[in-house]
Amino acid sequence: MNTAAPNKRFQKTGLITIVLLFVLILAGGVVRSSGSGMGCPDWPKCFGRYIPPTSSADLPKDYKQTYVEKRLAKNQRFAKTLDVFGYSELARRIREDRSILVPEEFNAGKTWTEYVNRLIGAVSGIFLLLSAVYSFGYWRIDKKITLLSIFNLILVVFQAWLGSIVVSTNLVAWIVTVHMLLALAILAVCIYTYHLARVYGNGKLNTSPVIYIITLAALVLSVLQITFGTEVREKIDAVAAHFQGGYRNNWIKGAGEIFTHHRDLAILVFVINVVLYALIRKKFNRHSIHQQLMSFNFLMIMLQIVTGILLSYSALPPVAQAAHIVLASLIFGAQFYLLLNLHQSVNVRGVSK
Repeated sequence: MNTAAPNKRFQKTGLITIVLLFVLILAGGVVRSSGSGMGCPDWPKCFGRYIPPTSSADLPKDYKQTYVEKRLAKNQRFAKTLDVFGYSELARRIREDRSILVPEEFNAGKTWTEYVNRLIGAVSGIFLLLSAVYSFGYWRIDKKITLLSIFNLILVVFQAWLGSIVVSTNLVAWIVTVHMLLALAILAVCIYTYHLARVYGNGKLNTSPVIYIITLAALVLSVLQITFGTEVREKIDAVAAHFQGGYRNNWIKGAGEIFTHHRDLAILVFVINVVLYALIRKKFNRHSIHQQLMSFNFLMIMLQIVTGILLSYSALPPVAQAAHIVLASLIFGAQFYLLLNLHQSVNVRGVSK
């Protein structure tokens, strides 16, 4: 049986999907840093149109009241879901939150920022669907690829719903963290299935257990760092709301201990990656995928440090915010792919049988 054609389709589609997911994370960071989450108050259309308006003259009649009512109804449904899972106090706070009744003013820049984010999300979704379809070419070879690809589609649907809750509610800050971690999970599944499509199974460990453990530790620390980072952002959002968007220089100070934890963990992340970089250079030659990934990873970490300094000492410029989150995701992706490649490949897929 010739498996070359389905293998090539899946691998090409998978690689494009991974790139699109990084672009989507960047777009989401831009939306978040620019406050454009409610730029399009309805879904899937934007102000009732497939192509969003560019001026207030093109807006639907009574759009403010209409979309506030829809937002209120969505939050009420979410509150009922929280009641079912025992989060009655949180549900009560959502029901009593009067801030959601304040309509969003139309801003063409924010509307188009959110619209572009949705377009990138739609294209990413199409490629995730194609990946799931093409994954059936592996059913007889490795069912894991097919099952994980289908599971990823389910995660994407849940992620889309969760994203709508993020912009709809003003109280449930922890959802932002869950939303980011779920994005990393979707990315990890794509990277893992792409890796499986290129090699037979995981193979045998191709390095010392020490390097593998340090790589795993670096990956875990990166996930913790991203988690702390989203929590810092949540705290800063609360401080910004308190100052009504002013006094940006005081936002970092108001973040409290979580910012200190985030900064201190960054030092540990840097140190463990320096150690890992030295070990990888000693164990593998410079043309190996391992050294290439580690070099890329280290470059991203250095850029991440630069954006972190800009955020801390330059009053949180939006460009640095978006760059900071996409660099964090690139570091996660490189470390995860390095972890997978620390196993010796048994064989390369795509051969004729």
